[in-house]
Amino acid sequence: MTNSPEMPPNPDSFIAENLDRYAETQGVLPERLEEFGETYRDQGYLTREQLYDIAYESSTRSAYHVRNNPAERCREVTRNVRAVEGDFSKIHLIGGLRGFKAPTASCVLAALDGDNHAVVDTRVWASLERLGYLDGRKETFDAADYVAMIGPIRKLAAETGYTPVEVGYALFAYDDHVREGTLH
Repeated sequence: MTNSPEMPPNPDSFIAENLDRYAETQGVLPERLEEFGETYRDQGYLTREQLYDIAYESSTRSAYHVRNNPAERCREVTRNVRAVEGDFSKIHLIGGLRGFKAPTASCVLAALDGDNHAVVDTRVWASLERLGYLDGRKETFDAADYVAMIGPIRKLAAETGYTPVEVGYALFAYDDHVREGTLH
C-alpha cells in the first residue's frame, strides 16, 4: 500500500471513526443486510422478492428491473452462487440477473458472507483511490472492478481485525465525509 497524505497512521482508528460516521450516510443499512443474509443462509437461496428488497436498499432507481427476472432463475442463481468459487465468478453470476450490476450484486455477497465480502460502489472506489490502493476514478463497475476493490478491503480487514463488510462501510462513510461537491 502506498500511503497518501490522507491515510492515517492508525488504520484501526480510521476504520472505527468512519464506521461511527456510517449511520449518518444514506448507505445500505447493516441491520437490513444482516437480515437478508440470515434468510439467504437459512433458505439456501433468495427469491425474486427478496432480491428486489436488497436491490431497493442499494439502488431504488434500478430495483424495478429485478421484477423482470423469472422467479425460478432468481432461486437458481442465488443457490448456485453459494457453490461457486472465486469473487469474479460470484459477482458475474449475480450480475446475470436484471437489476444487479456489480455494486448491487456486492450487497448479495456481503449479506451472505460479510466476513469475506463488502458492499462496494463509487464511494468505496474513491476512498480506496484516495488511500493509494487504486488508480483512476470510476463511476461504473463490473466483476473485475469488484475483484480490484475486495483485495485491498480484505487487506485492511486483516490489518485491523474488522470484517470486510465493516471496512466497506467505513470506506463509504469516509468518502461521504471528505468528498467536496457531488458524487457524479
